[in-house]
Amino acid sequence: MDFEARMDLELAETLRGFPDNAWNFDDLPGTRANFNQMVAAMRGILPPVEGVSMEDHHVPGTEGAPKVLVRVYTPDNRPAVLPGMVWIHGGGYIVGSIDQDDLRMQHVARTVGCVVASVEYRLAPEHPYPAPLDDCYAGLAWFHRNAHKLGVDPKRIAVGGASAGGGLAAGLALLARDRGEIPVCFQLLVYPMIDDRNVSEASHAITDGRVWNREKNLFGWKAYLGREGGGPEVPSYAAAYRAGDLRGLPPAYIPVGDLDMFLDENIEYAQRLLQAGVPTELHVYPGGYHAFDG
Repeated sequence: MDFEARMDLELAETLRGFPDNAWNFDDLPGTRANFNQMVAAMRGILPPVEGVSMEDHHVPGTEGAPKVLVRVYTPDNRPAVLPGMVWIHGGGYIVGSIDQDDLRMQHVARTVGCVVASVEYRLAPEHPYPAPLDDCYAGLAWFHRNAHKLGVDPKRIAVGGASAGGGLAAGLALLARDRGEIPVCFQLLVYPMIDDRNVSEASHAITDGRVWNREKNLFGWKAYLGREGGGPEVPSYAAAYRAGDLRGLPPAYIPVGDLDMFLDENIEYAQRLLQAGVPTELHVYPGGYHAFDG
């Protein structure tokens, strides 16, 4: 594949400024620090979003787990009750924080007209599955439990996330369905990381070091699962693609670029959702690599 030749021209220009070695798995703390510095630099040059209030809450974790930071974004000019969304940041399960999506979530809260709760989950490999998903469920449970205080309709709470966050959101939707404790009305799965097997054609095709590629994906899954991906008995809550029964899940929207290594697994998951009777919209963006919308 001629990766760069197939890119959208505007996106290709943006990618030229990215280094090939931005992710060093031998120095994960350094990689995290560099990632956070890049996020801070990007936030420093982008205009602020007006008309949205932010408030941090440290909410109870699951039994025996530490408290979970949840950042709530609320539009200033609002009716008494709004829909809500629990948002989960990306980063391959190994890097990132809620800070990286501050501007995006402020924008969503203002333009969509909803209250957003962004969850700061523990990262792998220090905290492999199920710790990150447990934190997300704790955030969802707190948001639902306090919906009326936050001015949120408890029957209109969605889950969403990008990349690994999309994978966690998909797992969270499955977990919420099976536990039957919290209704979820919608799942926004932005190029979700959902298949630990890495066997699709797209998963082999993307090797460019400037984007999330096969090498990074193999490392991310090993960190999250605590073992190599692709083996037997991987829970569907960890890798949603593994789920055998998708019936009863909330409606879904899945956007992905056609130069994303998650292309095949995202298309196939959308097809399986449709086959299970789940209303699903899939949008494939020509010339888009992983996280191109950032």
